[in-house]
Amino acid sequence: MNEPNTPPLIPAPALAGVPASQPPLSPLDAGSEDLAPIPNVVIAIESILRQPRRVIHQVRGPNSGALIAGMVLAAVVCSAVYGVVVGTFSGGVQLWAAPAKVAAGLLLSALICLPSLYIFACLSGSSARLTEVVGLVAGLTMLMTILLIGFAPVAWVFSQSTQSVVAMGALHLAFWFISTYFGLRFLNAGFNACQGRSTGGIRVWMSIFILVMLQMTTAVRPLIGKADTLLPVEKKFFVSHWMDCLKQTYDSEANRGTAQAR
Repeated sequence: MNEPNTPPLIPAPALAGVPASQPPLSPLDAGSEDLAPIPNVVIAIESILRQPRRVIHQVRGPNSGALIAGMVLAAVVCSAVYGVVVGTFSGGVQLWAAPAKVAAGLLLSALICLPSLYIFACLSGSSARLTEVVGLVAGLTMLMTILLIGFAPVAWVFSQSTQSVVAMGALHLAFWFISTYFGLRFLNAGFNACQGRSTGGIRVWMSIFILVMLQMTTAVRPLIGKADTLLPVEKKFFVSHWMDCLKQTYDSEANRGTAQAR
C-alpha cells in the first residue's frame, strides 16, 4: 500500500508529450531568417539595413569570402558616388578627384585601423577570427557609405545653393558622424555576438577609428574647395586645418564688408 503523503508516480509515457525546457536563443539564433544565406551584394545591402544579424551570421560562417568582397566593393562604389556629390560644389577637377579621395580615404582608414581592432578583440576575450574581424569592418564601411548615399540628395541641394566652404564642410561632417554612428553600432553588435568578456578595448578602437578618419579628411584635402595641387604639400592636424578654414572665411567676410562700405 502507498503511504498517504507520498505523491502518486507519473508514468513515463505521460511525460513524453511534455516539452523539455530549452536555453534562451542567442541573438544569431533568433529566427530562421537570420540564418538564410546572402547570395549577392543587393541582398547584403538590404540585410544590413533590415537584418544586421543575418550579415553577422554570414560573416562568421566558413564561406564568407565572397560576401566580404562584395561588401568592400559596395563600400567603394557608394563612397565614390557620394564623392561625386562632394565634388559638385567646386566642379572641374574635383568631379573626379573628390570621389577618388573619399573612396581611398575610407579604405585606407579601415586598413590602418584593422590590425589594432584585431588586437583589441583578442584582449577583450572575443572569439572572432581575423576573417570575421575583416568581415565586420567591411560591413561597417558598407553601412556607412549606404547611409551617405541616402544623404547625397540633401548634400547636392546645399552644394548648388551656397558658396560657403565652411558650411558645406560642416554639413558633410554631420552626415559622416551620423553614418559612422550606425556603422560602429553594427560593429559592436558583431563583437557582442562573438562573446567578448569586455567592450572596453572595442570602444577605445572606435575612438581611434574616428580620429584616423578625421585626420584622413585633412591628409587628402581639398575635398570641397579648390587648391593649386591635387594633394596638400603642408602637414596639418585636422583641428588646425578647421581653425584655418574658419579664419579664412572670417577674414574674407570682413574684407567683403569693408569693400561694400566703401
